[in-house]
Amino acid sequence: MRKILRNFTLVGGIVLLFTACKEEAKNKPVTTAEITFKKNGELHFLNSEKDTLKHLEIETAISSYEQQTGLMYRKQMKENRGMLFIYKEESPRPNFYMKNTYIALDLVYINKNNKVVDIQRDAKPFNETPIPSQAASQYVLEINGGLAKHWNLSEGDSVIFHLD
Repeated sequence: MRKILRNFTLVGGIVLLFTACKEEAKNKPVTTAEITFKKNGELHFLNSEKDTLKHLEIETAISSYEQQTGLMYRKQMKENRGMLFIYKEESPRPNFYMKNTYIALDLVYINKNNKVVDIQRDAKPFNETPIPSQAASQYVLEINGGLAKHWNLSEGDSVIFHLD
């Protein structure tokens, strides 16, 4: 009987220990390392007269992981920077959203001929509602919210970019 009681006490103590550790882990906030900008190239917006509207440093999102993560977890982005998503082919882009994204963004959809075909303005942080393009695109550029209007970007503008 004593052996059973001792084993019961031992098992109870282990269960209590695991439960306490689980509760402690549950209440501990998750932190991520700060993600910094990695310049992969430069991009220029040109209007129909071929005047440069804006010059940006760009970070690229080419791999599946980079495209799924995008600008998530970033607390800020300088005005002269953006993230360019590069796809192998032109297609509708219905899957952009703002999950885990702290900053408001404008999404500029660009076709295979480097023409702006759609601009979705002021995407709200943390909103998981899809932000689809209204036309097929091969590239999507994310910039700080409000800048597309501030820079007078519009459909039909051209983009020139080169990668480092």
